Amino acid sequence: MNMTRIVVAGFLILALTGCKDKIEPGTASIERPKVSGVTTMEIGLDRTALFHEATATVTAEVESMVASRIMGPVAAIKVKEGDRVTAGQLLIVIDSEDINNKVAAAEAAYQEALQALSAAEQNRILAENTYSRFKNLYDEKALSLQELDKIETQKKVAAIEYARIQEMIKRAAAGLAEAKVFQAYKEIKSPVAGVVTGRFIDPGTMAMPGMRLLTIEETSVYRLEAEIDESLAGQITPGLDVEVEIKAINAKLQGKVSETVPAVDPRSRTFTVFITLPPANDLISGLYARVKIPVGLQELILVPAESVVTKGQLTGVYVVDANRIITYRLVRLGGEYGGNVEILSGLKPGDTIISGNVARVVDGAILQAEK
Repeated sequence: MNMTRIVVAGFLILALTGCKDKIEPGTASIERPKVSGVTTMEIGLDRTALFHEATATVTAEVESMVASRIMGPVAAIKVKEGDRVTAGQLLIVIDSEDINNKVAAAEAAYQEALQALSAAEQNRILAENTYSRFKNLYDEKALSLQELDKIETQKKVAAIEYARIQEMIKRAAAGLAEAKVFQAYKEIKSPVAGVVTGRFIDPGTMAMPGMRLLTIEETSVYRLEAEIDESLAGQITPGLDVEVEIKAINAKLQGKVSETVPAVDPRSRTFTVFITLPPANDLISGLYARVKIPVGLQELILVPAESVVTKGQLTGVYVVDANRIITYRLVRLGGEYGGNVEILSGLKPGDTIISGNVARVVDGAILQAEK
C-alpha cells in the first residue's frame, strides 16, 4: 500500500516538472486567421418613415343590391352565386298578373279616349259650321241676337269639350306608359357587369318592393377596408400612399388612401379607412391583407440584410473592434426596410460591422488592413 502511494507521488512530480519546462507564464500567444476582401460599415442612426401596421379586407368598390320594384312570386332565377354577368343581363323574372291587367285596362282607357276625341272633334266642327251659317243670317237681319248668342255658346262648349278630351288622352297615355313601365319591372336585369356574390330568394317565393334579391360586385376596381386605432385619427388623410401585402395571392401592392370615415366606433375604438388598389390578378372580395401606413419619422439602426448571419437558431453580425478583431455578436432583428434590416438590440451607433462578403469571415479572425 505504501509502495503504491510513493509511485503515484513520483508521477505527479514528474508531470509538474514537465509542464513547467514547456509553458512559462506570460509567454503564450494566439495565432488568429486573417480575413481580407470584405467590406465594413460604421453603424449610425437612419431616419426613416414610421409605419403603422393594420389588417384589412379586400372589398369591391361597387357592390350593387338587386331588389324588386313590384310584388309577385318569382317565376325564374337565371343566375347563381359565382356567375359572371354583364350589364343588362336578365337575372330574375317575376310573375304578376295584376300588372298585366293594369296594362290592359290602361290600353282600353287610352283607346276610349281616342274615340272620345274623334267625337268631340266632329262636334266642334259641326258647332263652328252652325255658328257660321247663323252669323250670316244674323247679318241679314233674319236672326235675333239672342239666337246667335245661343249658337255661339254651343260652339264654345264644343271647343272646351274638345280641349278636355285632348287632356284626357294625355292622362290615358301617361297611365298606359306607367303600366308598361311596371310591366317591364317583371324582368330584373343586372345594373353592372360583375360577379353574383349573394342570392337571397328562391323560385316561387313572393318578392316585395325593395326586397333584396341578389348582390353583384363589380370586379373592375377593388379597395381595402381597414380599421385603424383612434389614436391616429387626423394623421391619415386621403391621398396617402401605403404598402399592401396580400399573402393569399402572393402580391405586394402600392395602395392609396381614398377615404376616411370621420367617426370612431365606440366598441372597437377604431375608425374606417378605405384604400384604393391598383389592378391585380386574382383579386377577389374578402381576401385578408396587411397594410403599412406611414404616420411619421423614426430613427433606427439599419444594416444590410446580407450582413446578418444565421447559425442554427442564433442570429448575429460580425463586429470589428478597435484591434481589428472580428467577433460574432448576437442581435435581435426588427422589420425590413427595402434591402436593410432593423436591429433592435445588440448594436449601437459607432460599432463597425462586416457588411459584405460575410462568407469569408471567421469568428475570432483579424481583419487584414488594406494595402
